Amino acid sequence: MREDFPLYQDNINEDTKKGYRVLVFGKALDGFMDKKITGKVIPIGYVLITNPIRKEVTATFNYFKEQGVEVKVISGDNPQTVSEISKKAQIENADLYIDATKLETKEDLAEAVKNYNIFGRVTPTQKREIIRILKEQGRTVAMTGDGVNDVLALKDADCSIAMASGSDAAVYSSQVVLLESNFSCMPDVVLEGRRVVNNIQRSASLFLVKNIFSFFLSMLAVILSFTYPLKPAQVSLIGIFTIGIPAFFLALQPNKEKIEGRFLSNILLRAFPAGITDVIVVEMMVLLASMFEIKYADYSTASTILLSIVGLIVLYKTCKPFNVLRVTVYVGCILGLIGSCVFLPWLFGITLPSKECIVLLILIVITINTLLSYTTKIVNLVRNGFIKIRNKIKNILNN
Repeated sequence: MREDFPLYQDNINEDTKKGYRVLVFGKALDGFMDKKITGKVIPIGYVLITNPIRKEVTATFNYFKEQGVEVKVISGDNPQTVSEISKKAQIENADLYIDATKLETKEDLAEAVKNYNIFGRVTPTQKREIIRILKEQGRTVAMTGDGVNDVLALKDADCSIAMASGSDAAVYSSQVVLLESNFSCMPDVVLEGRRVVNNIQRSASLFLVKNIFSFFLSMLAVILSFTYPLKPAQVSLIGIFTIGIPAFFLALQPNKEKIEGRFLSNILLRAFPAGITDVIVVEMMVLLASMFEIKYADYSTASTILLSIVGLIVLYKTCKPFNVLRVTVYVGCILGLIGSCVFLPWLFGITLPSKECIVLLILIVITINTLLSYTTKIVNLVRNGFIKIRNKIKNILNN
């Protein structure tokens, strides 16, 4: 029947350009032998099939375009048909398509991945290879599929998404399953993912500040042989109003910011400057207290106040941009700290410091913002230096 294709090619191509799938039916003149066609087959007609595009699909693809996501269509259908449907969905560069049957080597496929967004006649193995090539280029790859032919690619993708109406193999191979088989819900999925990851980063950085501070201050207390300046009740007071309560409410807030960088690095970059600043200001308070012979109860209370101020500064930066709930939480935490110190001093080991201690406390408080700024710059410099060294090592190994 392929020998007769030129006779019908113009008609078929015309329908293909309109986005139809063309199924040709033929009659085997010599019948079948062992379920195989042995003789000539003459075409008797063809059927046009099309999948109507949902109205919301265009808006979905436009959303991902605005978010900097590059959409590639990888299909086993005729590339021209795929291109026409992609144009209707307003996918970028939909007019540039390629027939994957012409891509014989991995190098050809890698070059096509750079230049084309629409792929037709793609085999399951080629689909997986395209995913791997994109990952080798440093991309984070999400793959959407619903058929058995998509399974290999779905398994290799960073994020695999299947339609519930698709094959069981595709569903079981995917990390996310769209129960309504509606791709238009993907922006909501992305926003929910951003909310979870970004809010965990925010909350985790608050918790990590206390851990960094406690670790380094404990080490200094052992090395320099001084009494640990904080009582357990005072640590609890700081934790409640600068970590626990705000972290709970911030974790529930919507967050549409793009997820950038590495999860652990982002947390450490936020937490380390505040943790180191905590250590410095408390150590300054301890050393000055020993010089001026200030009582333990006085400089312990002063240390609690210093840590609370640093914690509130960090919380202020974490809450930005402010909304009604964040303002309420922030003001509530400040009032909670003050109220606990004024009305429940006996519960948290708070005493009224001496005049000398108050003067020292004021002097150290004045330096907090400057210290926090410099420790942030130092941490960023260390991070950038580490990245440069890591990149140089990678280049040496690659060469």
